[in-house]
Amino acid sequence: MEDLRLNVSLLRRRVPNLTTAAKSVGLRPATVSNLCTGKIPVGRSEVRTLVALASLAECSLDELIIRGEKVEMIETKIKALDLFAPLAKGGTIGLVARHGMGQLVLLSELFFRLKKDGFTTILLMPEGNFPELSDVKVNTDIIAATIDEAYEEIAVKGKTTDIAFAADRRNVLTGEIYDLQERLQGIGLNNVTTFLVDLTGESVDEDLPYGPLETLWQFDADLSARHKFPAVNPIYSTSSVLEGAHLDQNHLATQQRAQKLLRRYRELLSLVNVRGLEYLPASEIQTFKRGERLEAYLTQPFYVAEEFTGQKGESVALIETINDVRKILDGVTDSIETERLSYIGQYIAD
Repeated sequence: MEDLRLNVSLLRRRVPNLTTAAKSVGLRPATVSNLCTGKIPVGRSEVRTLVALASLAECSLDELIIRGEKVEMIETKIKALDLFAPLAKGGTIGLVARHGMGQLVLLSELFFRLKKDGFTTILLMPEGNFPELSDVKVNTDIIAATIDEAYEEIAVKGKTTDIAFAADRRNVLTGEIYDLQERLQGIGLNNVTTFLVDLTGESVDEDLPYGPLETLWQFDADLSARHKFPAVNPIYSTSSVLEGAHLDQNHLATQQRAQKLLRRYRELLSLVNVRGLEYLPASEIQTFKRGERLEAYLTQPFYVAEEFTGQKGESVALIETINDVRKILDGVTDSIETERLSYIGQYIAD
């Protein structure tokens, strides 16, 4: 049962407004979202849920459930993303954030990195004036004014290169993104990785703001307020790449241990903020300090922000990230000042 996953692209095509549709048949949108991203493995889901989804998509269970197909990961060399919510190649990625949390900086950084890796970057400009997109446009190869123009550009460029395509949530609400994806699949283009952002910030209040996704990056108000960037929540962000049958077991084990530590750290942080560190038991102080170091390590300087921060951008291979995180989890860095782990690339011990 471990090699099963939902046919997310089919769900996207057949059930555009999945939030409303899911509620209409008694399904929780959050459950559907977790099934799509792999946070809830298909093998552990309720049969009635799968039957209801198949009914909504007007397909059989065999069509809804894909067996034995690996979801390929794009290694971004951004520590927090690669470890906790890997970028699914050819999938749809939703960024959920309010203003000021850094979603457009992250998109700009990804476009910068993907261009270096040979991707063609395409941005569908939303209607209206959005000066905040200026930094993204710097790292965009092609800017499309309409969905039809985006289709024409992708159809041509997609024959020879991988595509990184970005659009605003408004194009999701109108159904245009689903139509575009269906047209591209109709001509056999499966190498388009789609990033969806929300320029209004309204997605934070929705259960399933983009419909079915392969990767979900949930931004965190607390992290951004404390200037811990990228402010992607390592607990609530997830990806279909994380399904155990296809993921390196060292990666999976490290990711799960790190999430467990960060959950407890966040609980303890609330107590420390109210009463102070001295009120924690000795065993919990160690947990708190390691969580603090791990959270610091997950910050990272971006190339696109160099002129603003004065720090050189850093790339860290996934294997290096895993090794570093294991050192923090195992206490190897217990004697290191937390500040020395903030906004670095790979950790290199003295």
